[in-house]
Parts: sequence; structure tokens; C-alpha cells
Amino acid sequence: MFRKVLVGLDGSETSWHAFRRALAVAREHGSELWVLSVEDHLPRFPGTIDEVQDEEEWENAHFSRIQEEARELAEEHGVVLHTRIVPGRAADRLEQFALAGAFDLIVVGHRGHASPWHRLVGSTADRLVDHAPCCVLVERTRVPSMVEA
Repeated sequence: MFRKVLVGLDGSETSWHAFRRALAVAREHGSELWVLSVEDHLPRFPGTIDEVQDEEEWENAHFSRIQEEARELAEEHGVVLHTRIVPGRAADRLEQFALAGAFDLIVVGHRGHASPWHRLVGSTADRLVDHAPCCVLVERTRVPSMVEA
């Protein structure tokens, strides 16, 4: 059913949940599995070019470590993993990458609405559900109910 699966992985707990779900889907369907990590914290108005280069180097190293860990986990499950690191806004880049690569499924973690900004413009998952060129699976982590708290 799903030939190509794309998962957004930024190293957060919710993105790891999404990765594990995407790994299970890829294994079940014999799908090609891709991880896209988006450098979305690069300075918008840097004082110097060195500021951008330093931040970009740090994010590349950070995402390379995360992707290597994901690659090892995928290998343990017999799934070949392809990875990319790109700059930009996560929702936009995931959408563009999925369209260009003819993906059948995007898997992302649900972040909730932790900040007032997300209440106004929505999270990456919200935007992808509205605009992605393919199916989107939003992996939710279990949230305790008010009764359990």
C-alpha cells in the first residue's frame, strides 16, 4: 500500500514516536523509508555570516547524530533508511520533499498546542494535514486524562 514513507525527525520525543511508527509501517509494507530533518533554527537576521555558519554546523552535527541513531534502529529491524538534512520551515520542507519524491505517506509527531503561537497558526502536523500531497499519519503520544492526573 505504501511504497515510500517519509518521517520528520527532529530528535524530540514525539518525533521518535513518529519514527518508530514509520519504521513499523515500512517494515510491514516493504516500503522505502526516508527521514527528513529540518534546520529551522538558523538565524533570520544574523549579525555576521559566521553566526549563520556556526549555527548551521551545530545543527548539521546534531541531526547527523540523530539520523545515525535512526539508521542503526532501522538496520536492527531490517529496513534500509535514507536521510536528508535541509534548512527551512519543517511543514513547508516536508510538504515539498514529499511532493518531489512522490511519497505515499508522511509520518510526524503531534506536538500539541503548547504555545499561543501554535494556537494561531497551527503546528507542523496541522499544516501537513491541510496541505500535504499524500496521506499524513500523526503519531500521538499517550496524554494522561484529567482523571488520571
